[in-house]
Amino acid sequence: MSARLARTRNIGIIAHIDAGKTTVTERILLYTGRIHRTGEVHEGAATMDWMVQERERGITITAAATTCQWRDHTINIIDTPGHVDFTAEVERSLRVLDGGVVVLDAVAGVQPQTETVWRQADKYSVPRVALVNKMDRRGASLERTVEMIRDRLNAIPIRCQMPVGREDEFRGVVDLVAFNQRNFIDDGLDHVRISEIEPELVSKARAAREHMIEEIADFDTDIAEKFLENDPISNQDLSGALRRITVANTAIPVLCGSALRNKGIEAVIDSIVDYLPSPLDVPVISGTHPKTGADVRCPPEDDAPPAGLAFKVTTDPFAGRLTYVRLYSGRIKPGSYIYNTTRRKRERVGRILRMHADKREQLDEGLGAGEIGAIIGLKDTFTGDTICNQNQPLLLESINFPEPVVKVAVEPASRADQDKLGAALVRLADEDPTFRVTSDIETGQTLIAGMGELHLEVIVDRLLREFAVRSSVGAPQVAYRETIRRAATGVGKFVRQSGGRGQFGHVVLEVEPTEDGVENSFESRIVGGTIPLEFMAAVEQGVGDAMTEGPHGYPMTGVHTRVIDGSYHVVDSSEIAFRIAAAMAVRDAFERASAVALEPIMELEIRAPDTYMGEIIGNLAAKRGNIRRADSDGSEVLIEAEVPLAGMFGYASELRSQTQGRGTFSMEFARYEPTNASSLAGSRA
Repeated sequence: MSARLARTRNIGIIAHIDAGKTTVTERILLYTGRIHRTGEVHEGAATMDWMVQERERGITITAAATTCQWRDHTINIIDTPGHVDFTAEVERSLRVLDGGVVVLDAVAGVQPQTETVWRQADKYSVPRVALVNKMDRRGASLERTVEMIRDRLNAIPIRCQMPVGREDEFRGVVDLVAFNQRNFIDDGLDHVRISEIEPELVSKARAAREHMIEEIADFDTDIAEKFLENDPISNQDLSGALRRITVANTAIPVLCGSALRNKGIEAVIDSIVDYLPSPLDVPVISGTHPKTGADVRCPPEDDAPPAGLAFKVTTDPFAGRLTYVRLYSGRIKPGSYIYNTTRRKRERVGRILRMHADKREQLDEGLGAGEIGAIIGLKDTFTGDTICNQNQPLLLESINFPEPVVKVAVEPASRADQDKLGAALVRLADEDPTFRVTSDIETGQTLIAGMGELHLEVIVDRLLREFAVRSSVGAPQVAYRETIRRAATGVGKFVRQSGGRGQFGHVVLEVEPTEDGVENSFESRIVGGTIPLEFMAAVEQGVGDAMTEGPHGYPMTGVHTRVIDGSYHVVDSSEIAFRIAAAMAVRDAFERASAVALEPIMELEIRAPDTYMGEIIGNLAAKRGNIRRADSDGSEVLIEAEVPLAGMFGYASELRSQTQGRGTFSMEFARYEPTNASSLAGSRA
């Protein structure tokens, strides 16, 4: 079993949008024999972009999984989206992967979403190799991109290759580890012909190799000792050292190529096998016992108790509900039972599948430790849930997702559509943790919220295509939030007496800002039974009810609630009375807690011809933007700014008009910040 795991790689392909992630994945599948012809992203025919919406837009929307073989190794690949609106797909994928291939554009270098996915990979300590893609493009520079990795990502890049030829004359690479030249042969697949290094490149290649060895020696004692003693360093020594420092996540091997032209892909697959970790190389995952709180280790062994994390839920038109699971330990077989510790439910496993984009392969032997698969039959398991053996329960750390920042009202086109709309939205919300469905209390409208305009556009499109629900949507609105700036105490007393048994609930609580300013939290400091334990769940529910709408009319965030006192009546107290009293107490406390409205702030990066810089900056200033950087190379300007989301709806059209179609921009959520009343005019939660 350990031999199988040692030859297993669970990896993700991550990058900024349009850096070439899906094209790289397509070429990996082609070279490994998983597919026999490539589908191009720009033609809407990529294997991994199987959704209609992906093929129409030429972007990846959902993380697609596949498996291939290379040098007697099994590589499980997840191709993730690069658009900021679908960052949740990257988050949940990185949570369960052992390694990653980061694709960078050799012309643009490190881009905003590159920084985002890099931070996400850092959060989960995912070892990476980097591919500088599009080396055949005009303006491509491996050196500049490597420096941007160092400066903007605060990483240690180690160049393992040197390009042969520039831009459209890019024809090969010097392998600095093996110290030979890999020439791309134009045979349809551009396989490589290995040769000695061209004489005019030998001196430069030798200097680059020496520099690489010095960088490796900074992190690997074996190489450092040989380097200092002037002992010979073999190719195997270097390859082993690169693997050690990559697995330890201390440095990043950097390769170069052009995926669209089939150049450099074999070296990327070799690097996945040679440098990225197997499930045996990563630290053993630990969970906590749900009752005792004790640590429970999940060793990657088939004969250990099963423990896994559900990281994705989808609905397949033929197979039904699919729950994607990373199994850390044990083995799960079709027909067996698992226990969902998060939901406290026992569920039966139907079939177990290995997915290839939207194609299915049945695993009769089940899912083993260290593997990723999709389970049919789990009706009550959702993203972030832990599955295990009921007799040996544990809870794994769940997956946290950002809050939605944009919302729209959605109206069904007819009564028939009305009946189908609710069920369709529930299913879509099951699949996507960053998609929320609520109702406007005053108007009764259904509101859908997501990470951006494109996110909601895709949701509405899926309503029509997958669920046959025709609908119309309103203009996008900002999803404002509220928080409090100081601690306060609140009292809530609910008393009703109308003959017979009455209602009585009395709650005293404190509210205060949380340290992170993001999550709401709850605790009970009740002693002496002033509120019986049986009513405490109702109190917590009441607190949650009050958090849905603060003094300004928006959902509350970053509030810690502490119940400190109360009283009850032996006959008249009930769960509903305490739930109402708790909500009253929270609202009472908010009156003295200096509640403030929050608005989403977006990070913006704009590239445009230099002549338009003044007009662009002036327009951003009118939107209350804060310019962080404006650099010009004489022909093109790069502008980085932070701008409230309220001013950014329809910005693509504005920028196109300002720059005569020559400007491009990318935008991602940064944080929530306090805002003033004037910027909230006419808006509601």
